[in-house]
Amino acid sequence: MRPRAMTKLTFGAAAAATLGLLATLAPTADAHQPSGHKPELKRIGYFTQWGIYGRNFQVKDLETSGTAAKLSHINYAFGVIGSDGRCLMGNAPGSDPWADYVRPVDAATSVDGVADTADQRLAGNFNELRELKAKNPGLKVMISLGGWTGSAHFSDAVRTDAGRKTLVASCIDTYIKGNLPVDGARGGAGAAAGIFDGVDLDWEWPGSDGAPGNVIRPEDKPNFTKLVREFRTQLDAYGRSLPKAQRKHYELSAYVPTAPAKIDAGFEVAKIMRDFDFVNLQGYDFHVSGEKTTAQQSALFARNDFSVDQTVRAWLRRGAPAHKLVVGMPFYGQGWTGVTGGGDGLGQPATGPAPATWVAGSEDYKHLKKLADSGTYKLHRGYRNGHAWLFDGTNLWTYDDPTVLRTKASYVRQNGLGGAMVWSLDGDTPDGELITAIDRGLTRR
Repeated sequence: MRPRAMTKLTFGAAAAATLGLLATLAPTADAHQPSGHKPELKRIGYFTQWGIYGRNFQVKDLETSGTAAKLSHINYAFGVIGSDGRCLMGNAPGSDPWADYVRPVDAATSVDGVADTADQRLAGNFNELRELKAKNPGLKVMISLGGWTGSAHFSDAVRTDAGRKTLVASCIDTYIKGNLPVDGARGGAGAAAGIFDGVDLDWEWPGSDGAPGNVIRPEDKPNFTKLVREFRTQLDAYGRSLPKAQRKHYELSAYVPTAPAKIDAGFEVAKIMRDFDFVNLQGYDFHVSGEKTTAQQSALFARNDFSVDQTVRAWLRRGAPAHKLVVGMPFYGQGWTGVTGGGDGLGQPATGPAPATWVAGSEDYKHLKKLADSGTYKLHRGYRNGHAWLFDGTNLWTYDDPTVLRTKASYVRQNGLGGAMVWSLDGDTPDGELITAIDRGLTRR
């Protein structure tokens, strides 16, 4: 079934007033931004290491869907920080060398149409990313370190100057220099050299609660600043050490939170933004299916609630340059079941997370699109606030569709922000419907 007709979402009076306020809040360009330089808007997508299994989402799908041509960056999720305070690959939760560089990829699944051989040093996702970059020369790949379930050891690792230096050096050695553990014919010194163009820090969250069991310390805040400085120093030094023809600037970014309390607990904004090329703002999970009342998860505007606009303004007020703020956008929805109270279902009590394909309460857009087209669910829009949800009288899903994403992309463009980031690419339709909507919204004049 073809996508439904898309109605242009316009900003209401309150939204327009906020857009004007953003123009006055946005600081002038920082010292690293050349005068008169207008950088291209970033289009960043997370590729999940584990998506190759159940979802059967392969690196090749980024090429066949046309997605790769619409991206500036791929964030590979995730690199693992071990209990020893080093980037590691192997015997640790979340680490999957088989997926990363050991797994042989057949011709039908390969980006270049050639099967991996038994004796090549690099296979798996890493080799496919190499092939994808060869077809898309402007595409950059970042290694994302940590993530929600992989941030437990950050605080311990960065407590001392020696610890920070060790952590950063190990991550550069593994991912930037490409020195992988030997596994049969795979791996070895420089096996993955040239795959990664930078580092994305996904510490969730310095100084405040993340996944249960994470170590949290008040000193995480200054230590995060020092960690960022150490990454910037070592990445720059390595980039300058290369032969002249190969010298490059390795990029440094981070995934950062929406809640002002979490920002203030963990981030010295003005300091870290000098060393970051950009940061990816949390633009989703404002409300989640574990809550007892249904609510929006990713609205552009919201009165007295979390929203994309609130997040942007929070970072601007703390000294972040607008052009370094990349707005996160979801390719999935949050869902509730047992919704009572009538109406359109939003703001009503629920009994728990809605059934879903992979994890209860979280569903990929490509599956939500089928629900929207089924006739069982009614599509609702918050035209004033920039969000959408589906409700069938019992189950509710809050999500972003192409209409919402085009509106958010326009917001990014109109306010001089850095671009759009999506979690995650495997949630899109096979023809790249969502990334196309973002791309058109960012380029429209």
